[in-house]
Amino acid sequence: MIDTHCHLYLPEFDEDREKVLKRGTEAGVSAFFLPAIDSATHEAMIRLEEARPGICYAMAGLHPCSVKEKFREELSQVEAMLEKRRFIAIGETGLDFYWDKTFVKEQYESLEFQIELALTYQLPLVLHTRNATRETIDFIKPYISKGLRGVFHCFGGSEEEARDIISMDFYLGIGGVLTYKNAGLDKVMASIDLDHVILETDSPYLTPVPFRGKRNESSYLKLVAEKLASIKSLTPEEIDRITTENSIRLFRPY
Repeated sequence: MIDTHCHLYLPEFDEDREKVLKRGTEAGVSAFFLPAIDSATHEAMIRLEEARPGICYAMAGLHPCSVKEKFREELSQVEAMLEKRRFIAIGETGLDFYWDKTFVKEQYESLEFQIELALTYQLPLVLHTRNATRETIDFIKPYISKGLRGVFHCFGGSEEEARDIISMDFYLGIGGVLTYKNAGLDKVMASIDLDHVILETDSPYLTPVPFRGKRNESSYLKLVAEKLASIKSLTPEEIDRITTENSIRLFRPY
C-alpha cells in the first residue's frame, strides 16, 4: 500500500515518528507521500524525506487554509523550492470555504498559480476541497485539455461529483471518512470503479473507525483498505494491488 497523503512531519508525531513509520511499514505501507502546508512546515517535511529516502516523498504547495495576506510570498517560496529540487506533486492546494471565506478570491488565485506550476513541472495536483468540491471541479476543467492531472484528496462528495472527477482523469483520494457510519461515502464507492481510486490517511487527521477521535497514523490505512474491500466484495490484497498501481501511475515516484 501507499499512503498518498500523510502529514507525518507535523509536531503531533515528534515524540514517536520512527515508531509510527515502523508500524506503517509493518502494516504493509511501502511509501508515505507528504503534502505541503506552508512555509512554517516546509523544512520539517523536507527533513523527513531526506531522513527516509525512497520511503517518504515530499510535495510542494500552499494549503488553501494558509492563504492569507502574504500568500503571494508563500507562493514565491513554493516556486523557489521547485527550482532547486524534485518534488512528487504540487499540493496540497485547492479551495476551503468551511472555516473562513475572507480570502476566497485569494484562494482562487493561489489555486490557479499552483495549477500553472503543476503544468510547468508536469506534476500531479493534490487538491483539498472542503465545502467547495463543485467549485473546484468547475475551476480546473479548462486545464484538463492542457494535461492537468491529479487527485481530489479526502474525497467525500456525491456520486455525480465522483463521476465528474473521474471523467477528467483525476483520482479520488479515499481515507478514514469511508468508515464513518453517516458519511454516505460507502454508498458512493459501491457504484464507482476502482481504476481512479487511491488510498490515504491524512494523518494525523480523519482517523478511521474504530480509532476515530484519536490521532491518525499510516498503519490505519489497512482499515480503509479493508472497508473498501468489503464494499466492493474484494479481498484487501486486491484493494492494495489496485490502489497501489493507481498511485504509482498518478505520482510516478520511482
